[in-house]
Amino acid sequence: MIEKTTLHGIIQGKTIHLANDPGLAEGVEVEVVVQSVKPKQPWGEGLRRCAGALADQWTADDDRILEEIQQDRQQATHRALPE
Repeated sequence: MIEKTTLHGIIQGKTIHLANDPGLAEGVEVEVVVQSVKPKQPWGEGLRRCAGALADQWTADDDRILEEIQQDRQQATHRALPE
């Protein structure tokens, strides 16, 4: 007999249609705790949604600024330690 398990299903009115067989005999009394589950998105979907958020407002000047930042990062910034 199953003590505790997590099953997934879909609610339709007062009925919950389980995705898998719970493995219990017909008529067994159970206690149900319902917790909604976020639908799973394809991998990377969140990044795709936010990456284009400002696409219609992006300018060539923004590209220039980012290029300057990248060039600054690539320049050597270390200094010699005093002896």
